[in-house]
Amino acid sequence: MQITREQITGLVLAGGRGTRMGGVDKGLQTLHGEPLAAHVLRRLAPQTGTLLISANRHSDTYAALGAAYRATVVADTLPGFPGPLAGMLAGLRAAGTAYLLTAPCDSPWLPADLAARLAHALQANQADIATVTTVDARGEASLHPVFALLRTALADDLAAFLANHERKVRAWYARHKTVEVVFADERPFYNANSLQELADLERDRGPG
Repeated sequence: MQITREQITGLVLAGGRGTRMGGVDKGLQTLHGEPLAAHVLRRLAPQTGTLLISANRHSDTYAALGAAYRATVVADTLPGFPGPLAGMLAGLRAAGTAYLLTAPCDSPWLPADLAARLAHALQANQADIATVTTVDARGEASLHPVFALLRTALADDLAAFLANHERKVRAWYARHKTVEVVFADERPFYNANSLQELADLERDRGPG
C-alpha cells in the first residue's frame, strides 16, 4: 500500500548552534518578514499529517510559531548540541506515525513533492531511509542528507549509535538500507548557513 500523508510526521530541524551565523538561532532569522522556520513549516504542512519542531533554544517562541500548524516542539535528549542526528532521534521518539520526514529550518524553498517522492522511493526499494541527491547543470551530484524520510522504528538503533558518540549522519545511514532520490533542481534545497547567504535569499524570490 502507498504511504499516505497521514502516516508521515514532519520534523523541522532547528536545534543547532547557528555557529556560522554567529551563534544566533537560525530558524528564527527572518526572510521576507517571516522566520525561516515558518517558511519550512508552511512547505511541510501539506505533505505531512502532523508536525514537530526540533529546538534547543527559544522553545516558547517556536511553540508560538508552530501553533498555526499544531506543531509540537521537541528538544534533544543529549547535551551539548550534538548535531542533526540528535534532533532526528527526538523526532523519531515523538512521532506517532510510521515515518518521519526531516528538513532543516533554513531551507525555505523545499519541494512541494518532497514527501511523495521520498515515500515512493522508500517503498519501491523496501528501504529504511530515503534521502536527497541533486545534480547541477554540469552533472555534479550533491548530497542533502538531512532531507530524509525515515522509518520511526529506527529510533532504538539511532539511540545506540549516538550513545557510542557517533555523530555523522551518513555514517548512520550506512547502517541501513538507504535510497538516494535524485532531484534535478538543486535550488529548492538551498539553505542559508551564514548571514550573507540569508541576505542573498532575501533578494531572491525563490524557484517558484
